[in-house]
Parts: sequence; C-alpha cells; structure tokens
Amino acid sequence: MPGTFEPLPGGGAAVALDDVEISIIRSLAVQLLELIGPGPAGDAPDDPLAELFADGPSEPPADPVLKRLFPDAYSDPEQPASPRDAEEQRAYSAEFRRYTENDLRAGKRDNALAVIRSLDALSSASAGEGGAVLKLSAEESQRWLSALNDLRLAIGSRLEITDEEDTDLLYRLPDEDPRKPMVMAYLWLGGLQETLVGTLMP
Repeated sequence: MPGTFEPLPGGGAAVALDDVEISIIRSLAVQLLELIGPGPAGDAPDDPLAELFADGPSEPPADPVLKRLFPDAYSDPEQPASPRDAEEQRAYSAEFRRYTENDLRAGKRDNALAVIRSLDALSSASAGEGGAVLKLSAEESQRWLSALNDLRLAIGSRLEITDEEDTDLLYRLPDEDPRKPMVMAYLWLGGLQETLVGTLMP
C-alpha cells in the first residue's frame, strides 16, 4: 500500500504515508489555502447571509496559479475568437465569475482544510511512529481528490505545464535543476490522485 491508495471494504480509501510525505502534503495544502485567501467577509463573518449573497470578483485573478484554478468560463485559448466575440466572451465570463467564484473558492478552501485536518489527526494518532495509514471515508476521499487536483494544477502552473508533452519533459530534467523538487511533488501527487480515482470506480 505505500504511496498508493487502496479501497476500503464498504467504501473509502487508505494509503500509508510516512512523516515526510505527511509534512509535504500538509505544507502544500496550507500554501494553497494562503493563495486562495479568506472568504469575502473573512473566515468568521458576522452575517452568513451577507457572505452568501456577496458578489464575487468580475475580473480574472492576476496570479497565474489562481487563473488556472479559477479560469474564465467563456473562453477557449485554442479557438481564437473575433474581436466582437472575444468582447462578448469577456462579458459573459465576468458575469459568471461574479456569481460563482466566491462559492468555488469556499469549496477549494474546505477541501484543503479537510486534507490538513485529516493529516493532523493522523500525526497525533501516530506520534513518534514514523508514519501511519490514512483512512478516508467515501466523502473524505472526494474532498481529497478535489484537493489533490487543485494542488497539481497549482504546481503545474508554476512549472508552466500546458500539455502532455510538457509533462514528458519533466521526466528528463537533470537532478541539479532547481525545479526538480517541485516536479517530483507534481508526479507523486499525480500517482496518489490516480490511485484514489481507482478506489472510487464501481
């Protein structure tokens, strides 16, 4: 089971993680939380309804990672549009973003927090043992799957990965390349994600 998720009887998944792996995933999830930022009214709004009905941003984020996590809904870089169509797409995307981005950010925050909390509980339960087996319920597995996807998108954006060809090049990076640790994390998280998907298949 080391390094790969396996299905649990009755649903859910399990994976053996050592202390270093736990620390890496937790650190990446914390960084993702910091990047996404708090909700529009902070983490503990006085009026939950005010946050529920608050408008989100209408412009795409400046940070390339956030652009990857929250892309425009009505644009396709592979199909260039005429100036008129492009303007229309921007208007539709701005409107869509205004009504959906806050909820999307909240969902990604919740998923990252779920990862952090389950790892903290695992570390507490296995203090001094050098690692443990993480067991997830079916619902927790879905949250982990979403968070792993977000982490890979974030790392992939920093590495400027846009297609499969870019991924192939990563395998050939020399060990002295400063991107190597990030590449190793990207590939490792991909393996975790793939095996977790396998546990959710009927």
